[in-house]
Amino acid sequence: MTGEGDRRGLRSLPSVEELAGRLGAPHGLAVAAAREAIAERRAALLADPGPGVRAGENGEELLERARAVLEAGRRPSLGRVINATGVIVHTNLGRAPLAAAAREAVARAAAGYCNLELDLEEGSRGSRRVHVEGLLCELTGAEAGLVVNNGAGAVLLAAAAVAGPGRGIVVSRGQLVEIGGGFRIPEVIAQSGSRLIEVGTTNRTRLEDYRRGLAATDAAAVMRVHPSNFRTFGFVEEVEIEAVCGLGAPVIDDVGSGAVSELDDEPTLRRSIAAGAALVCCSGDKLLGGPQAGIIVGGAEAVGRAAGHPLARALRIDKLSLAALEATLRLYREPERAWREIPVLAMLRAGEQELADRAERLRAGLEAAGVTAGISRSTARVGGGALPLLELPGPVVELDPALAGRLRRGAPPVLGRVSEGRLLLDPRTIADDEVALVVAAAAGAVAPLDRGDGGSHSGH
Repeated sequence: MTGEGDRRGLRSLPSVEELAGRLGAPHGLAVAAAREAIAERRAALLADPGPGVRAGENGEELLERARAVLEAGRRPSLGRVINATGVIVHTNLGRAPLAAAAREAVARAAAGYCNLELDLEEGSRGSRRVHVEGLLCELTGAEAGLVVNNGAGAVLLAAAAVAGPGRGIVVSRGQLVEIGGGFRIPEVIAQSGSRLIEVGTTNRTRLEDYRRGLAATDAAAVMRVHPSNFRTFGFVEEVEIEAVCGLGAPVIDDVGSGAVSELDDEPTLRRSIAAGAALVCCSGDKLLGGPQAGIIVGGAEAVGRAAGHPLARALRIDKLSLAALEATLRLYREPERAWREIPVLAMLRAGEQELADRAERLRAGLEAAGVTAGISRSTARVGGGALPLLELPGPVVELDPALAGRLRRGAPPVLGRVSEGRLLLDPRTIADDEVALVVAAAAGAVAPLDRGDGGSHSGH
């Protein structure tokens, strides 16, 4: 029940129009900010009507809160984050960071009009496929290529084009995986209009299982799905891509993370093409190191069917992602340059001395800024559903875990990982030009702790 003190506090709140008029901002924005600030204060009064809550309720304190709301509304929601977690392909942080060449390509395409679907030589309508198809064929050995807006879309389009309504697709039970975000292979196949034909068991599938599945009257293709985010061991058996393609049926091979170069045990696009797969699918923003995209390469006839399918338009890639992908693929034409300039590859290959030097620069900068820091060792991961068993040991910088939240809410936000009571900043995923930004962010984060409102900032 609201008491007399509560009513006095509520009555003393200014009107929305009154507070909005003091903000000096466009009317709609000012009203929205004032309304939110007053609603917050009203809720606080109802929850705790004591003098501490009522103080300054229609004065400078409420005005400052409205100004803060107004400023927050002006800031973009999507912004830069410094990844110090040691997870290279971090899905929550946008997966693969783009190479400088890709960022420059995006800026050029965004600066004005571009020849997205115009044949400049002939002066007639062109196809957005041409900007990357030649590069995809060169790098994978495929006859043709197509790009859509994401990896799940590529698998969906491939299934719809090769099989389609009422036709069966043979899949090993051990590969009926969830490929991220709740998307599961049986559901993708169902959405393509095709019918799933399960063969084998969760741990063992043999060539004869595929052969029996293909004997079904409606079987149109085989789909292989690389379990990129987990591995099975022990009493297991699977059929290699070469043997599956040897059965003679069209094969859709979802290799997942898009390895162009040899990377640990990840299947490469080139191997699947050489084996004879009709269509090979992968993501563009994992181990390939490019933007979000779904890549389809394979035989000219099968790719042509995919390109001509109605889903292809619904799933088509936009000009900015296409520009970034083309620039990334061009880097692969010079393998050493790709390893040096594509951030995902550079992080994977970063050497002990390089990481140690960056960790020491970070530690020294933090200490100079008054932030206690130490160096220890930990293990980074690839992330993004790729190379789940690969461990990447190296040095890390230790800070007080009380700083984790403040760094995450900073400008720019800095995300580390908390392990065994320590906040770890991993230099593997921090770029050289981000070290100074991390130092500045940490220096700002310890200030509230120094005032005594959050504890010690010791890193030990």
